[in-house]
Parts: sequence; structure tokens; C-alpha cells
Amino acid sequence: MKRVTTFLSVLALSLMAAPAVFAQEGAAPTGGASWGIPAKAIGMAIAAAFCGTAQGRAAAAACESYARNPGASDAIRFALILALVLIESMALYVFAGFFIKIV
Repeated sequence: MKRVTTFLSVLALSLMAAPAVFAQEGAAPTGGASWGIPAKAIGMAIAAAFCGTAQGRAAAAACESYARNPGASDAIRFALILALVLIESMALYVFAGFFIKIV
């Protein structure tokens, strides 16, 4: 119960502080290096890594399901393909956002 109370307190404080952060005026450009492109590249790498991990786990679970219940192969195949499409779309959205902001 203490964890939930702590989490909700931190969440409430964060939500109260957010409007003040976004209300600040933008700083004048200093001519320094922009971290936008490297940050987006790191985000793309993280998205690709987690998508690969998720797809591997989905395929492993599908193979285990086939082995346990071969009669349900059509339903398992449909669920696997749907899951893989949704997982891959996340990486494609990050990829598209990466190139929209760069180009």
C-alpha cells in the first residue's frame, strides 16, 4: 500500500509541475551542437532492439503453443501474425518519425 501511495504522490507532483515547465519561454540559441538527431537515432536503436526481442518471444510462444495443441494451429497462426504486425508497426512508426524530423 505504501508503494501505491508513493507512486500516486510522485505522479500528482509531476503532473502539477508539468504546466510550469511547458510555460517557460524558449532559450536563445547558443550555437552549440544539437542533440536532436543523435537522440532520435538512439530511440530508433532502442525501438529496434525491443521489437526484435518481442518478436522472438512471440515466435517462441507460438511454437510452444503449436507443440501443445496442434489442433488450434489456425487460431495460433492468426494471433501470431497479428502480434508480429503490431510489434513491427511500432518500429516503423519510430523509423518514420526519425526520417520526418531529419529530412
